[in-house]
Amino acid sequence: MWESILIDPIGALLAVLVFSGVIAHQGNSGLWTAVELFFSTVALGFGLGCGAGYGLGRLLRNRAIPDYLHGIVALGTVFIVFAIANSLVHESGLLAVTIMGIWLANMRNVPREHILNFKESLSILLISLLFLLLAARLELAALVEVLLWGFALYLVIQLLAQPFKMLLAYDRRETLSWRERALTAWIAPRGIVAAAGAPVYAEQLQAQHYPDAQLFVPLTFAVIIITVLSASFSSRPLARLLRVAETEPRGVLIIGANPLAVAIAEQLRQWKFRPLLVDDDYAQIRNARMQGIPHLLWLTGSPKLPTEIDLVGVGYLLALSTDRTRSLVASLRYTPEFGAHGVFSLPDGSQNQKSARWRMARRHRQQYLFAPTATAEELLQRLENGWPVKVTKLSEQFAWEAYRRQFAEAGFLPLFLLRGERLLPFVAGLPDEATLPKPGDQVMALVAPQRKEREGERSASESSSAIEP
Repeated sequence: MWESILIDPIGALLAVLVFSGVIAHQGNSGLWTAVELFFSTVALGFGLGCGAGYGLGRLLRNRAIPDYLHGIVALGTVFIVFAIANSLVHESGLLAVTIMGIWLANMRNVPREHILNFKESLSILLISLLFLLLAARLELAALVEVLLWGFALYLVIQLLAQPFKMLLAYDRRETLSWRERALTAWIAPRGIVAAAGAPVYAEQLQAQHYPDAQLFVPLTFAVIIITVLSASFSSRPLARLLRVAETEPRGVLIIGANPLAVAIAEQLRQWKFRPLLVDDDYAQIRNARMQGIPHLLWLTGSPKLPTEIDLVGVGYLLALSTDRTRSLVASLRYTPEFGAHGVFSLPDGSQNQKSARWRMARRHRQQYLFAPTATAEELLQRLENGWPVKVTKLSEQFAWEAYRRQFAEAGFLPLFLLRGERLLPFVAGLPDEATLPKPGDQVMALVAPQRKEREGERSASESSSAIEP
């Protein structure tokens, strides 16, 4: 995250330093002028960025700006800070607004959700327009002219500069293996800063009558095109060759740490999934901790949860909490992360209600788990009545129909299906063909105690009551 935030302004600052050195070498100003410009850019960027970030953060913290205007006010502040910084020291605006964002993000009790959502949409729009506008100014003949030199420069970047950079990268905790470093070295080059800065620098180089300055923009775009194409076609096969390609998501975020959630999480761990239980009930979290299940104590309304949980490799959200409000809030918050087909919640009765309030809740609960009547209270009651969570592997001899016939008399409720590496929840309202178990699948279900087991429990209970004084 920090690299993605800092790499663009650092790259832009280094480009300014190199450009200033080229201009100093071409003219009579000397190299010290470039160094002085670099340090003045850093000083102004840090000073103005910290001041602007603190000021905007105070306004947001004190609720001086309405929620729906957070994104617009932040964007306007970025324009103002950028313009002021560039007017004082050339090319210092990018660093100033970056420091402003870092300062704002690290202030406590500052609402940032509206700004983050606005930023995501704005980034996609602006970056797309940037490449379209810059590429529209590029002549195809000039691009063809430098294509061979662009490929040679690409080889220097990929085979020399990138591996050397990864060797120098400091990793105190050694979180990256050599395989991951190799893949990073291959796919790391980006083109946003280069595409945005090349036309500006080329124009000034031409004003300085620098030799072949008109080829600077075509050469830059040739490298970008070759880099993007090579990474697009080779990154996936290379990741598989290095055995670092991400497989089917194995993480499951479970809202709630009640006995049902703990039982399901324990079985998911047996299936080599990585469940994470989230709840604000310390007693239930303590029970999960005693069983060694990863957990997080969280107040549902806390805005810090998205930054505290690593969602890489997490593919599902299961809202199993007995608190309907908590499940609904979690479903709303994480639908953008996992998509509508990755968020599941227990029925809460809203599907049978007709009022506008319940219709609103039903609209945000798109996939109900297990069965229309499988509320949290109902499932917990079954657990208390001795219904265990059992897993059965189907085969050609013991197929789904035979499984249903065996447990139909006592009763059972299918929960999840493991098909190869995929986890398929049973969803209420879907036709049976959607998750129809096949031979080789494993079925997790709540199964009622068999008659012999119930009779044994009843006789044990009667014996214990008979010996009581």
